[in-house]
Amino acid sequence: MGGGAQTPALTALLCLGTLPKPSIWADPGPLVAGGSSVTLWCQGSLEAEYYLVYKEGRHLPLEVRAQQDSRHKADFPITMSMSSYHTGQYWCVYRTPLGLSQPSDPLTLVLTEMFQAPSLSAQPSLVVASGENVSLSCRSEYDDARTVHLLKEGGAGPLHSPEARFSHGAGVWQATFLLGPVDSTQGGIYRCYCAHSSQPHVWSLPSEPLELQVTGMYRKPSLQAHPGPSVPWGAMVALRCGSEEAMDTFLLHKVGSGALPQRLHVPGSATAAQATFTLGGPEPSSPSHPQPGSPAAPAPEDHTMENLIRMGVVGLVLLGLGLLLAEAWYSHKRTRAAGRR
Repeated sequence: MGGGAQTPALTALLCLGTLPKPSIWADPGPLVAGGSSVTLWCQGSLEAEYYLVYKEGRHLPLEVRAQQDSRHKADFPITMSMSSYHTGQYWCVYRTPLGLSQPSDPLTLVLTEMFQAPSLSAQPSLVVASGENVSLSCRSEYDDARTVHLLKEGGAGPLHSPEARFSHGAGVWQATFLLGPVDSTQGGIYRCYCAHSSQPHVWSLPSEPLELQVTGMYRKPSLQAHPGPSVPWGAMVALRCGSEEAMDTFLLHKVGSGALPQRLHVPGSATAAQATFTLGGPEPSSPSHPQPGSPAAPAPEDHTMENLIRMGVVGLVLLGLGLLLAEAWYSHKRTRAAGRR
């Protein structure tokens, strides 16, 4: 996360610096929740005597730190609780007996979790074939939202930050990101944030994570239903997914469903593998625990007689309770009558 216009201080450093530029990063990361702390690290040369860190909009360095032992780096803790005052771009330089280094690439600190989270959805589906297109839509009910950021887990920064479009009459801001033609690199977990144009480095809570699955990267598996594709209402069916290649994870996706695919992990195999998903029955649908080459799920058992026996026992218990209550009522009535006599 970087870029942006150069300040006069940075321009001067570019002119003076002759040594290779250092690197700068934030720990635990450049996205910092409100009220949290963050530490900036600058790493340069073994010959560095000290490091300086700069912030956009300021001509003088924020702090000067000596190099830590032989690790040729220095830390710059932001010990105060993170607030919007600390957001923006930072860069660092180091000094050796030969002079000042070039400035590092800029690092942008962003304050998050400052207002409600947007929602993120995929069209037409969370599962997309390699080479096709998919749209990710970030939707916010925050009235002042003007900018939307889409981030991929493990990525270096926002994919792109288009201006959000206002949906008239709905009071909702929405931005759509088009991905495609997709390949394996687009698969993964995405989140989006929204912000106001007047405070571009103050973001909302993140949306719920959205996992995009890209298919077609390997030979297609086989899918069979046992005992068959037609089953009675309430019965169980086993869907067996088999692969001719050595795979350790299988996913079952219902066409047209917006839900995440069911996922099963199979112990490693050097040859073909398969997994069995169990659907239906009296309990909520849940995947089985397969082994490579596991057989189809057994046919459902008939529990009709057991249920009738249970109902009979419950009926006898209720009848006994009724008789006891009646006997107690009549006994109480006789006692009161005798007392009056």
